[in-house]
Amino acid sequence: MKIILLGAPGSGKGTMAQRLTNDLQVPQISTGDIFRKNLKEETPLGLQVKDIMARGELVPDEITIEIVKNRLREDDCKNGYILDGFPRSLIQAEALDTFELIDCAVNLDVDEEAIVKRLSGRRFCPDCNGTFHVSSLENETLCPSCGGKLIIRADDSEETVRERLRVYYKTTFPLIEYYQKQGKLLTVDGNGGIEEVYARILSVLKK
Repeated sequence: MKIILLGAPGSGKGTMAQRLTNDLQVPQISTGDIFRKNLKEETPLGLQVKDIMARGELVPDEITIEIVKNRLREDDCKNGYILDGFPRSLIQAEALDTFELIDCAVNLDVDEEAIVKRLSGRRFCPDCNGTFHVSSLENETLCPSCGGKLIIRADDSEETVRERLRVYYKTTFPLIEYYQKQGKLLTVDGNGGIEEVYARILSVLKK
């Protein structure tokens, strides 16, 4: 299946994409992961998007579209994929329609304040790329997996999270109507535990 995961930043798209990747045996295509990898390696692309991402703004469409187009040409995408974080605008969605035909767009609907709490409480380990939440760390500042020092990513500060949500509602939210008109939209309640939300996604996909 060729699936798009929609939802605000922090709605759980990445977590659900990983689950679907394992169950459906198709790759997860995350533009955020691609950009962060390039940031860490300080590639020309990473340097190009560094300041943009730190401000909570979206990477320009032309850059993102070309990256996704090239990624979907790779052999592991022949039997399907999970798009996580793309498209993020009508321009990107319309561009995607010119080179790919998706099966459905799953929209994770999550309360805004729950998202702010979820994202601003995240802690990241630069050494092993692990992500954790303060609710389970009990004031611990070192990574439970490798012992590295945990940090707050620039795009996870509360101020930046609220800016990301503002950008989302202005730019990405219209995609819900776009895919609804195509008859490809599946909306899922994204509030609750991981297992609960994932069960809802599987249920709508089976239908």
